[in-house]
Amino acid sequence: MSASQNRIAGRTRRWVMAAGMAILALIATPALAAPPVTEQDVMIKTPDGDSDAVLFHPARGKGPWPAVILWHDLGGLRPVYRDMGRALAAEGYVVLAPNAFYRSARATGATLDMTDPAVRQKQMDQRAAATDDGIARDSIAYIAFLDAQRQTARGRKAGVLGYDVGGSYAVRAAAALPDRIAAVGVVYGLGVATARPNSPHLLIPRTRAAYVFAQSRDDDAREPGDKDDIAKALRDGKLQGDVSVYPADHGWAVPGGKTYDAAATQRAWRAVVTLFKAKLR
Repeated sequence: MSASQNRIAGRTRRWVMAAGMAILALIATPALAAPPVTEQDVMIKTPDGDSDAVLFHPARGKGPWPAVILWHDLGGLRPVYRDMGRALAAEGYVVLAPNAFYRSARATGATLDMTDPAVRQKQMDQRAAATDDGIARDSIAYIAFLDAQRQTARGRKAGVLGYDVGGSYAVRAAAALPDRIAAVGVVYGLGVATARPNSPHLLIPRTRAAYVFAQSRDDDAREPGDKDDIAKALRDGKLQGDVSVYPADHGWAVPGGKTYDAAATQRAWRAVVTLFKAKLR
């Protein structure tokens, strides 16, 4: 993909992670010791249009680094996912956090009230516009964009991490790029295992990745069979994976939310980072 196809917007900003940053205060690297991270707002040409996204990578140290796609939840690309992107980059990755709903609107950075029925319906409509095949095409374009960055270790495996609806996108990305994506993190995935013939979990045996599935207790109470369906898909594919139900409710990783749970956030983060460090070689 040429430089003309990938238009990098905005100016590069160096971020030294501060002690008060909500996500970094809870995950493996203490905030004051975290290495600086470079962040850019970018535009990426995909087969379906121009996708806005944020690119992160370590500002210093021995690169290049493995590529990771970070998929947001139904609430869209907003500051909490920038925090996560910085934190993941500080672990030694080139991270792309795309706006999965770019077909409908640019990311505004606003934190939405998802309890408002009108707001939720709007987000659901944006989700519907991101079709199964569209997410697969996007994933290929995003990895191509990452590979065009000099900081990316193109010869190494890549990872994906998704929250809520982003969990289903993470699985679809692994299926679209089975020879490249080797590690998948899904945190309280929404729509990952369903009874529909296009359910993402049915794609798992086609992948060559290892997985971490961090299920929420309320989702598990509503759909107790999901974890079993996911575990069966992993067995069918003879793939490594952990499927665990966490003692926290859906949305636990978003600071300030009513279900936010610091212990669950830290546990899931450590599980995903451990997986990435083992598999992205």
